[in-house]
Amino acid sequence: MTADPDGRIDEMSPEPLYRQLAAILRARIERGDWQPRTPIPSESQLVDAYGVSRPTVRHAVAVLVDEGLVVTIPQRGSFVVGQDTAAAD
Repeated sequence: MTADPDGRIDEMSPEPLYRQLAAILRARIERGDWQPRTPIPSESQLVDAYGVSRPTVRHAVAVLVDEGLVVTIPQRGSFVVGQDTAAAD
């Protein structure tokens, strides 16, 4: 799914909310809104910005972690993976 980085969550869509959010966040990373090694917004900020639940945000971020775009560090947050970090995998 290709998402508009400025898109909104469509609660009427058959696409699960977490997949919609993951696609939006992926598009923002690809657009360069967040540079490598910088944090993405916190769970609370994403909940407020997109009007979804915390579990939905967690699931969306987990998708990005699985894709190798983001790494989550406990009690620090989630960060965009840098090119050097991605190459080390």
